[in-house]
Amino acid sequence: MTKTILITGGAGFIGSHVVRRFVTTYPNYTIVNLDALTYAGNLENLRDVDTLPNYKFEKGDIADADFIEALFKKYTFDGVIHLAAESHVDRSITDPGAFVKTNVFGTMVLLNAAKNAWQTNFEGKRFYHVSTDEVYGSLGAEGLFLETTPYDPKSPYSASKASSDHFVRAYHNTYKLPVVISNCSNNYGPNHFPEKLIPLCINNITHNKPLPIYGKGENVRDWLYVIDHARAIDMIFHSGKNGDTYNIGGNNEWTNIALVKKLCEIMDSRLNRAQGESEKLITYVTDRAGHDLRYAIDSSKLMNELGWEPSVTFEEGIELTVDWYLQNQEWLARVVSGNYAHYYEKMYANR
Repeated sequence: MTKTILITGGAGFIGSHVVRRFVTTYPNYTIVNLDALTYAGNLENLRDVDTLPNYKFEKGDIADADFIEALFKKYTFDGVIHLAAESHVDRSITDPGAFVKTNVFGTMVLLNAAKNAWQTNFEGKRFYHVSTDEVYGSLGAEGLFLETTPYDPKSPYSASKASSDHFVRAYHNTYKLPVVISNCSNNYGPNHFPEKLIPLCINNITHNKPLPIYGKGENVRDWLYVIDHARAIDMIFHSGKNGDTYNIGGNNEWTNIALVKKLCEIMDSRLNRAQGESEKLITYVTDRAGHDLRYAIDSSKLMNELGWEPSVTFEEGIELTVDWYLQNQEWLARVVSGNYAHYYEKMYANR
């Protein structure tokens, strides 16, 4: 079967792994990667697939309704996998409006375009919205987020994602648009922009810079290897039930301080430093406003209904991640400096 799939945010961290999986696993699909190439979008993430015949790239903003309408006319999309989003909590605290524009209004623009393009025949069509566990708020010491857990967002970022989830469900209920939603835990792995905890610490340890830890480092997160997330998205897109939500978690709960100390241990070994040397870089900073204490996801629905399970333990995945960053220092240096943006000019400016 041939399909044309629009993947939004495909140059970002998670999106690039989803694009790669679909381009390489389904050579009879045409994969259109739409990305605005803001600070976290990096086409170098896809250098290994960007010359394949079933891969297309379009630069644009999902909040630009005229552009999105024209894109749906240019391609006959059979599906949308929507990952494009502003995602950094700290940035949402300083600029909530940008998160409303992209995460809420941009999602509605895409929903409208899909509805208008498919309204005569929804058969074989699917709008897949990729969301976050942060919409559920914060857990205490016990319990797990279920698909039925009430929404209780605590930051402008999670509030914008919760709102976009509601719009997706509203389009399903009102217009019968065929949709699925997934809510995932914290991702880690190759190509992660170094504002996030794990790549930030790997980079800072490499250069003997401080490792900033919010509060006492007691906040707990469930960590999901990004390649396992891409596998789950593949399964849900093809086999999920219309109108349903699927939680995706790694079943790997770590406090921030324990995680950072684990990274220090691995990095000391990789860099031939004395054990405990990198821990001296840990620096405690004022806690983030509205910082959720604990996230943890129950993935049993996804496992039982679609047969998904993580392919690596956290201990295996974090070592693979550290090794990738150490082997790709040039990629990291270009991202940190902003020079990765030149790749777009080289590859696409004159097309």
